[in-house]
Amino acid sequence: MIAFLNSTAFTVSGVPTTWAEVFGFVTGAWCVYLVGRQSIHNWPIGIANNLVWILLFATAGLYADSGLQVVYIALAVWGWSNWARGREGNALPVTATSTAEWGALAVVGVASVIALTALLEVATNSTVAFWDAATTVLSLLATWGQAKKRWESWLLWIAADLIYIPLYLHKGLTLTALLYVGFLLLCVRGLIAWRRSMVTERKLVEVC
Repeated sequence: MIAFLNSTAFTVSGVPTTWAEVFGFVTGAWCVYLVGRQSIHNWPIGIANNLVWILLFATAGLYADSGLQVVYIALAVWGWSNWARGREGNALPVTATSTAEWGALAVVGVASVIALTALLEVATNSTVAFWDAATTVLSLLATWGQAKKRWESWLLWIAADLIYIPLYLHKGLTLTALLYVGFLLLCVRGLIAWRRSMVTERKLVEVC
């Protein structure tokens, strides 16, 4: 199975694309689309995507991103449970991140980027330690927000995508870079949809 995923599916302009990239493309795009629609099915599709990318990123030397997928799976299980339980028997509503939460996220984020960059520089042969660490931390914070249905999680995903696109091009992962261009557009769409949902839910609460 691993040999198949690492094998070439097709070649574009002399750049080979593996089956792992193809499966990552399909499951990743499907997952982000479902998140934008607030579908709980995004979580199992996302877990399938994580399993494929563990192999893809490790092969490309993006060790933090590869390890990140394991954490994603744990967060996905928690997020899946959180969305399933909802709030007071109803679907989990879209809400805003509090000032206290932003403060905690900022402290954890900066400290984590510094620590992870240092770890990657010492423990691996990564040539993009800082950028690998930055995207890893942004993605983890965004996943936390997604699990809590904080609309600002889309802003963190957008920031991560803007770094991921040139990073993957640099690593020769052309299809994955293209996928993240699609992710970026889906994130903007998701941001707009979640903001509208939050406003609508707020109006319903006021009417009741």
